[in-house]
Amino acid sequence: MKLLLIHSDYFEYEITKDTPVAEEVEEDLKKGKMEECLTAFITVESKDDVEKSLVANEASDEISEVMSKVNVDKVILYPYAHLSSDLSSPETAIEVLVKIENKLNEAGFEVKRSPFGWYKAFKIKCKGHPLSELSREIDIEEIIKSKEVKLSDEERTKEADASERDVESEYYILTPNGEEHLIEPKEIEPQSIATGDPALDQYIISEEKESTESEEPPSVKSMKRLEIADYESASDPGNLKFYPKGNLIFELLKEWAREIAVNEFGAMQIDTPIIYDWDQPDIREQGQSFHERHYRVLPPGEDKKLVLRFAGDFGLFRMLKDSIISYKNLPTRIYEFSKSFRYENRGELTGLKRLRAFHMPDIHSFTKNLDSGWEEYQKLYKKYSDLAEGIGIEYAIVFRVVDDFYEDNKNKILEMLRYSDKPAFIEVMSERRHYWVVKHEFQGIDSVGGNAQLSTVQLDVEDAERYDITFTDNQGMEKGCIILHSSIGSIERWMYEILESAHKMDKPTLPIWLSPVQLRILPVSDDNIDYAQRLGRKLDEHRCNVRSDIDDRSLSLGKKIREAEKEWIPYIVVVGDREEKSGKLNVRIRNGENREVKLDELIKMVERKTESMPFRELPLPDRLSVRPKFVG
Repeated sequence: MKLLLIHSDYFEYEITKDTPVAEEVEEDLKKGKMEECLTAFITVESKDDVEKSLVANEASDEISEVMSKVNVDKVILYPYAHLSSDLSSPETAIEVLVKIENKLNEAGFEVKRSPFGWYKAFKIKCKGHPLSELSREIDIEEIIKSKEVKLSDEERTKEADASERDVESEYYILTPNGEEHLIEPKEIEPQSIATGDPALDQYIISEEKESTESEEPPSVKSMKRLEIADYESASDPGNLKFYPKGNLIFELLKEWAREIAVNEFGAMQIDTPIIYDWDQPDIREQGQSFHERHYRVLPPGEDKKLVLRFAGDFGLFRMLKDSIISYKNLPTRIYEFSKSFRYENRGELTGLKRLRAFHMPDIHSFTKNLDSGWEEYQKLYKKYSDLAEGIGIEYAIVFRVVDDFYEDNKNKILEMLRYSDKPAFIEVMSERRHYWVVKHEFQGIDSVGGNAQLSTVQLDVEDAERYDITFTDNQGMEKGCIILHSSIGSIERWMYEILESAHKMDKPTLPIWLSPVQLRILPVSDDNIDYAQRLGRKLDEHRCNVRSDIDDRSLSLGKKIREAEKEWIPYIVVVGDREEKSGKLNVRIRNGENREVKLDELIKMVERKTESMPFRELPLPDRLSVRPKFVG
């Protein structure tokens, strides 16, 4: 925001002609005059949309301070587009100007605001003393940093919603057998929390009591040490680079997500742009409803504002709006692997947990009514429950639901809890504060007691009407759909929770199917390298789904074993003269077990652990002597 502040003998204006973005005005505001006042010429800029209330508060404080210095109690606010070339939308400008007007009124000043979007003639007489002409710039991004605004996605949403609607919440623990316990999370002592599920206990302490993590999650360092991922210093903070091992894990999880969405759930896969015109009303409305921070893109030579998508709904909803859908086509399920961007505060960025660029495997289901919507919801819930159990992470179940909807559908929620055999934290809201009437989250618990949202499903009763997504019923009537928003969870967030789960173990271990190297062959001496390579070739000839490599470096056997253990290699095979003669392999398993087996048995051991999961080849040279080190 830019301000030009003039201590004036008088200021008067009169509107002459409207522009296409002119606000409606009453007759008495078409002209105005104020004497012995401060005249504030105000330009609202595009980046002010990040925190409209905060920028309005800062502006009113600056104006108040100058009014105090020049000893006036009257101010006229004059929207003025000529102090910057980077203008906000008309809607944002009007909203911010009204907020400034209200703030100054509340402070007891006499305030006039000239109308926005009109050509106006004006006259002004400046006092001419040293403080009579002052300029101010309000850099909202710097202000946010200086104030150390460190709100999570969910906290920002709650804060914005609270200013829009007076929504009250009650909190319960609901058990699978139907017991319901009213709690007050912010008042309960941590040692008194006993839900019967340690993960849920920790979630309440971490998120609902708003306790901060006492230490950095260890995966922030291990993701780099294990050559999985790291921050890219030449990019914007919160944008990661993935090394070959990390890219392998990413691609396996991506295939896993697609298998679930397309092959198991029957969704149709689409792909839509990542960049959108912020001046499109539906794009702007959706952006504001999410209360997200977004990346702005300013094309050279064009007076246009674009944004990088922060959710996969943008293109999907536009696609479905233009589609012809019959009741016979429902439920319609759409899958998109959405690269998304959110301009999180720098202090919030944490390894793979919270980023500014991430990948969301999103499933949207479109159903004909609430009953079929609930049926779809329960299918998605059960599928995501199976996934969380199958991966083996520690997670808590959280529901958020509108009061009357909760009373009518508690049995359906209980049915899902019985399926998971876990209690849930339930937030019951007095009225709807979002487009959904019920949502749930699977909250992963990391190794330092923090939490991170993974899978979620939301039952949306609003967006079909907002975005004109309709179907034709069996009577030929056009009706709005019920929409299920769901995500398996961002790939990066799953990688975070998998690493954090490993750090809870005595010997950290990744799931075998995600281990970049599943089996490492260690020749005892250089004389055994040829045999080790023959074993590697036999693995290839078997066409088995095992990723193996050979440590053929000139190191002691003890050093090779220690390095393999530091890399969390699940199976270490030591081969020397004895193994070469006997044909049996000495296998050290990550869990501490030692076994002597033939090659065929070893292959079966590994494949049993990876059965039905995606597989990709080793992404690196299979000989460590010719492999580069990406992290020194």
